[in-house]
Amino acid sequence: MLHKLASTVLFFLVAMTPLAHAEMKIVVLDPVRAILESDEAKVLVEAANSEMQPDTDELRVQAEEMQGLQEKLQQDSEVMSDSEKRKAIKEIESMQADLQFGSQKLQRMAQEKRQEILQALAPKLDVVLQDIIQIDQIDLILSPGQLQYVNPKHDISRKVTEKLNEQSE
Repeated sequence: MLHKLASTVLFFLVAMTPLAHAEMKIVVLDPVRAILESDEAKVLVEAANSEMQPDTDELRVQAEEMQGLQEKLQQDSEVMSDSEKRKAIKEIESMQADLQFGSQKLQRMAQEKRQEILQALAPKLDVVLQDIIQIDQIDLILSPGQLQYVNPKHDISRKVTEKLNEQSE
């Protein structure tokens, strides 16, 4: 919170001082977006998705089985005994719990894979970013999450992605 406030105050001080504003080059960078939109990251994301596909397929099959059991319970509930209804309801509840656990596990795996990709490409991002800072003589880089509005002309995320793609060729 204090960091965000300090960034905002700094931005307003710079914006309010015409001389400082004319001399300073301020840009915005979303490093996560810049990395994940790069060609190399897209390949890594696709590989991670392929690796997780069997788990995703298994969850889909389980969800379809549960839905079938729910439909059967709705259709046949009038002819089912109370014990059969309770048994079907318990089975549905058990399947829901398994699906929720599996879904959470898959989400954690996806987050871990994403983090691995970001960490693997972070050194390349640093090299590219240092080059851009030197070439464009950038004085200040802000994160878009700290700002209410950013004119797209100040966002260098796309430029960073393009440089990452050039570097990996």
